[in-house]
Amino acid sequence: MTENLAGIDPAVPPSGPGCAECEQNSGWWVHLRRCAQCGHVGCCDTSPAQHATGHAKSTGHPFIQSFEPGEDWYYNFDTGEMYTEGPELAPPHSHPADQGVPGPRGRVPADWRAHIH
Repeated sequence: MTENLAGIDPAVPPSGPGCAECEQNSGWWVHLRRCAQCGHVGCCDTSPAQHATGHAKSTGHPFIQSFEPGEDWYYNFDTGEMYTEGPELAPPHSHPADQGVPGPRGRVPADWRAHIH
């Protein structure tokens, strides 16, 4: 990743264990992404609501990091670039491993594949 860390605040913790908007609306997601600037956790672009991209567009926060267990890549919305290295963000670094993918368990419809992008 570039040395310019504008748009990344390593000290900010994630907003929670799931997509902030989906949690408010009893929604579900495929994968989770974490805003590297403010910690907002949103659902990925495969998910029905695509809240991580919506957050980036509405706030101008350029970087997300995967919020999946075992993944630590970054994506820059401004440039379309992915990075396999970058600063370590405040823990936790992923949703709970027992949360399920897609998740959360109990809210994912049986025909979930018909709803993804």
